[in-house]
Amino acid sequence: MADIIQLLPDNIANQIAAGEVIQRPASAVKELLENAADAGATEIRLFVTDAGKALIQVIDNGRGMSETDARMAFERHATSKIRNIEDLFRIKTMGFRGEALASVAAVAQVELKTRRAEDELGTYLEIENSQVVKQEPCACAAGTSISMKNLFFNVPARRNFLKSNAAEMRHIVDEFTRVAMAFPGIFFSLTSNGQEVFHLEAGNLKQRIVQILGSSYNAKLVSVNEETDYMNIYGFVGKPETARKTRGDQYFFVNNRFIKSAYLNHAVNSAFEEMIAKDSFPSYVLYIDLDPSQVDINVHPTKQEIKFEDEKIIYAFVQAAVKHALAQFSIAPSLDFT
Repeated sequence: MADIIQLLPDNIANQIAAGEVIQRPASAVKELLENAADAGATEIRLFVTDAGKALIQVIDNGRGMSETDARMAFERHATSKIRNIEDLFRIKTMGFRGEALASVAAVAQVELKTRRAEDELGTYLEIENSQVVKQEPCACAAGTSISMKNLFFNVPARRNFLKSNAAEMRHIVDEFTRVAMAFPGIFFSLTSNGQEVFHLEAGNLKQRIVQILGSSYNAKLVSVNEETDYMNIYGFVGKPETARKTRGDQYFFVNNRFIKSAYLNHAVNSAFEEMIAKDSFPSYVLYIDLDPSQVDINVHPTKQEIKFEDEKIIYAFVQAAVKHALAQFSIAPSLDFT
């Protein structure tokens, strides 16, 4: 009997790993936008065609990469963030330009133009099936432009799993708004099939929330801001009248990273108790900052679910902060001492 266990060839291993990170066009959008934010960009533009199936392009005016870095960024396990295992638990930035780009290059045709401010010429790279097809110096703006064409062109089975353009576009808009909410100080735009859908000028957090959620929120936001040695929480909750029957505008960010947490959501809901109907959902955009060592963000490949070292403290803190904010706006029922 011949031996039957073999090692997967690199390009197939890359495609499998890519499937964990890049599940649909929106996952690639998230990774590319976070990379741009990490690169210190002040302007980030996203272009998509056919809900990202034909094209996803992100142009930023951030630091750009050297020729060597541009080439290295597409290698698997390439990262600028991690030198030893301890670093993994102290990550303050968003993505690793590397891990995501290797995934993207495994399932799309990628074109990269990048230049550092101090370099005269930038680098142009073309990559397909994880192989560099072309590399040459090019004249380009400082920063990085990365285009992914024909997502899953080499994995037809995955391509067939994609939903309608309208559905995939909704996911893209979700990811776009989450990153844009996390970085109000950066200009963001989203252009779909040649039409600009979002044009978000850099500003403060309240301006960004109103830009994204709509001007009806302008007078309906209650500011939340509490600081302790252990953690800070800031942001806004909607006044009780903005509560809806459907789970609408609810955003939680931990160390600037959008997360989903039924647990924290429950903490906010309980602060609204008796102010809104049992079956309705409050709206909120809340940011928690705490020592990264108190949080494990590597629970899930998309980093949307996290584990806290001490959940109970965080729950109590979120609940108290929201209660306090609502009470200050004398929305909470107060006792009458006459």
